Amino acid sequence: MQAILDYFRIDTARELWWLGFGILAQSMFFMRFLVQWISSEKAKASVMPHAFWWFSLLGGIMLLVYGFAQREPIIILGQSIGIIIYLRNLWFIYGFKL
Repeated sequence: MQAILDYFRIDTARELWWLGFGILAQSMFFMRFLVQWISSEKAKASVMPHAFWWFSLLGGIMLLVYGFAQREPIIILGQSIGIIIYLRNLWFIYGFKL
């Protein structure tokens, strides 16, 4: 375990906490693909379940928080644009009118 912490330069409890949060955030983001794959397999066609967009939004927000905490401009840029798209798709799904 110490070798892993050394490799990732985890020296404090705070850094370990953020590593755990980042792993959880990426796991939430991954779940969107898993949900979409399982739904498509069941339907025997490519489908996009509502849960895909919810996992995208939740994982994207978590990754954005992680990006700001770690000062990672690539993550911040990528997730901030994605979150707008996920929100817009949920807007369409639930029929909100502008």
